[in-house]
Amino acid sequence: MLAAAGVVAALVFAGGGGGFAVVALTFAALVACAAGVWWFLAHRGPVRALGAVVAVASPGGALALLTVSGMWQWALMTGVCWAAMVGAAREALRRSRPTRPPRTRPAARPRRPVLIMNPKSGGGKVERFGLVARAEALGARVVLLDPSHPADVTGLARTAVAEGADLLGVAGGDGTQAEVAAVAAEYGLPFLVISAGTRNHFAMDLGLDRTDPARCLDALTDGEELRVDLGFVSGRPFVNTVSFGVYADVVQRPEYRDAKAETALGLLPDLLAGSAYHVEARVDGVAVPPRQALLVSNNPYRTPDVLGGASLRPRLDTGVLGVVGLHVETAAQAADLAVRGAQSPGLLVTTGRRVEVLGGGGGGSESEGAGGDEIPVAVDGEALLMPSPVVCVLKPRVLRVVLPRTRPGAVPPPPALDWRHVLRLAFNRPAGRGA
Repeated sequence: MLAAAGVVAALVFAGGGGGFAVVALTFAALVACAAGVWWFLAHRGPVRALGAVVAVASPGGALALLTVSGMWQWALMTGVCWAAMVGAAREALRRSRPTRPPRTRPAARPRRPVLIMNPKSGGGKVERFGLVARAEALGARVVLLDPSHPADVTGLARTAVAEGADLLGVAGGDGTQAEVAAVAAEYGLPFLVISAGTRNHFAMDLGLDRTDPARCLDALTDGEELRVDLGFVSGRPFVNTVSFGVYADVVQRPEYRDAKAETALGLLPDLLAGSAYHVEARVDGVAVPPRQALLVSNNPYRTPDVLGGASLRPRLDTGVLGVVGLHVETAAQAADLAVRGAQSPGLLVTTGRRVEVLGGGGGGSESEGAGGDEIPVAVDGEALLMPSPVVCVLKPRVLRVVLPRTRPGAVPPPPALDWRHVLRLAFNRPAGRGA
């Protein structure tokens, strides 16, 4: 509350109506930057170049104008007070609504663990961290994949179970993790995640050490067990996300794997131009407005920053899917999204237990299959085509994940700002029913 008063004071007492100028200039810079980013993504040639210039120059120009006009001190004071206000509000909310840690139990030491390792995953982390030798020293049998010959990972996991494995584990990417996790869940076996992939989103949300995957192996001797949900998209397992629309179409291209940024920038203008792409979906039977991109996650992400891969899932055992949809057609709508965030009509953030995707887009992105239209889908980053409709569901708490007792832990994401509750806390008033 004191920081909020500081914001008001800085704006009111800035000389010559300068407070209004600071607000107007900051708002204009934000809008211009968002519009520039949209032009850069949705166009080619001179318009793309202009968008890049506008996106970079608008915040820099605002700072220059504030400096030249002598208003930079008031702008700095306002910014500091605003940051303090938001930080204090989030901390107050965090303390009033503490995140309940997931319930774990001691894990029995496995006698015949089998670990499947992809030596190419994460740029060669298996070899770099000596995972094979470390795992074998702890009594595990290692199945090393041959990168030159695509393997049936699910079949390897089933064979291991038939031969008496009492724990299954994977050192690889999230897609490989999901395949083996489904087998472990089917047979009720513990599952070990080794963070040897490139991004390791699943491992990150489990609180595992992504900088040293060898520490994950400590779970074989001193572990604890956590029950988590497992997602399925038309029968295929996933541990993180299923994407439809623009992103799913981009990853279908063969050149994407070797040149992700260049491929995306080359394709986005065609996919975004003229609202060519629409994803039609129902969440728990209720139709949602068509989106250009739709992301369904195994448990909700705390913020919609998941579109940029920066967000976290506070829990993996809530039993519900997270749904984030994006629809932006013009620079004005991009600016509205930048200013209003989750309140913008261009952004859909919801949850559900069943998501049914009926159509994947336009612009020639769909192809006819034996079972009807096929929709481009990205399952944990892997490009697939699936017959419409595509159905996403969760199987709650079917996966027994074994974790090392000592691990960094996931950083709790900041709570969503609820200013009414902040005011109640400030004046020591009860939150009321349903808060």
